[in-house]
Amino acid sequence: MAFENLSDKLQNALKLFRGHGRITEEDLKEPLRQVRMALLEADVSFKVAKDFINGIKTKALDTSIDQGFNAHQQIIKIVNEELAALLGGEVAKLAVSPKPPTIYMFCGLQGAGKTTSVAKLAHYLKYKKNKKCLLVAGDIYRPAAIEQLEVLAKQVGTPFFSLGDKVSPVEIARLALEKAQYLGCDVVLIDTAGRLHIDEELMQELKDIKAAVEPTEVLLTVDAMTGQDAVNVAASFNEQLGIDGIIVTKLDGDARGGAVLSVKAVTGKSVKFVGMGEKIDALEPFYPDRMASRILGMGDILSLIEKIKDTTDLAKAIETERAIRKNEFTLDNFLEQMQQVRKLGSMESILSMIPGTGGIAEKLKEAKVDERELDRVAAIIRSMTPKERRRPEIINGSRRRRIADGSGTKVQDVNKLLKGFEQSRKLMKQMGGMTKFGKGFKLPFM
Repeated sequence: MAFENLSDKLQNALKLFRGHGRITEEDLKEPLRQVRMALLEADVSFKVAKDFINGIKTKALDTSIDQGFNAHQQIIKIVNEELAALLGGEVAKLAVSPKPPTIYMFCGLQGAGKTTSVAKLAHYLKYKKNKKCLLVAGDIYRPAAIEQLEVLAKQVGTPFFSLGDKVSPVEIARLALEKAQYLGCDVVLIDTAGRLHIDEELMQELKDIKAAVEPTEVLLTVDAMTGQDAVNVAASFNEQLGIDGIIVTKLDGDARGGAVLSVKAVTGKSVKFVGMGEKIDALEPFYPDRMASRILGMGDILSLIEKIKDTTDLAKAIETERAIRKNEFTLDNFLEQMQQVRKLGSMESILSMIPGTGGIAEKLKEAKVDERELDRVAAIIRSMTPKERRRPEIINGSRRRRIADGSGTKVQDVNKLLKGFEQSRKLMKQMGGMTKFGKGFKLPFM
């Protein structure tokens, strides 16, 4: 996960701070040296890191300690504020044209995830903002780029426009606007060609498209895995083409985070969205203050609440709550709940959003909990008949062997699941139908 190493090192650096009563320069010396080293190792540019440290130092020495805070809490508060400012400060929202359609033109180097980001933003706008989008295939050079966008458009369930690879991208973009008006689309998202590096021919084509359609915003996609190179690419695109915002892809991977930390300071342009996975819905608005809190181990409850709201099926939740109250909780209910939890992401990502659970996340990593166990549990339950899922007490020895064979597991695995599930049901009954699990509750597959 991006920022993992940076997060650990920043938190360790701040633990070195031992100020009492007031903050002195000597108190700050070693912690800020460690912070600077952590930033440089995360591939943040030297100038950005230097300015960041100076900002913290100036603020810490010039500001009196807030009422109710001690010196240590005050420095953490200052670092959090400065980190949020470095990440962009305010949330950068997409501009919307007063006269539809709104046009978003995408650009970026080849391999940065541009085409996928076009589809992900369309998914976000369709399901979160109730917008009708048209996806436009303007990359006529990369093999299969047109087909890729068409497949993604079908996956999103949104209109698609292409004139093949023999028509100029400028003409494709221009005619796409006519198509969007005919279809009554709110938003047009134009995919464009990329290169392995920036060249004059690429930039001229992008400038021509921009002049022809006058996009509401030009969005640049950069790959978080490329570190400081991504910042250099953003600066070059902004200087030559003029961009309005940035989408950082692959932030869920093993990225050091330098691109996200440096890009606003270097280009003056904000990160608007981040790609957090390969799935079509894995694009999230970027909240600098929330990301700063997560990096410093302070959690991100707001994002977790939003994730729960977005992924929870209310009707199923009500049905499950009723089943628990009436002591009718079945393996079908359990499977549904397990699938809801999986939609939230990995256990580590969930825990990173909850303040004070960093230690638990560390223990999970040390224990090397295999989340594929969830798949095995699901396979076992799906290998049961509807009657067995409703009444697991009827599952005798021969049924257990059949279920194990059908799920590709062992009889011991089936036994473990059934025993754990029965313990869960007893606990729910003791809790009087409460939907929250009590202290000491263990999922049957753990």
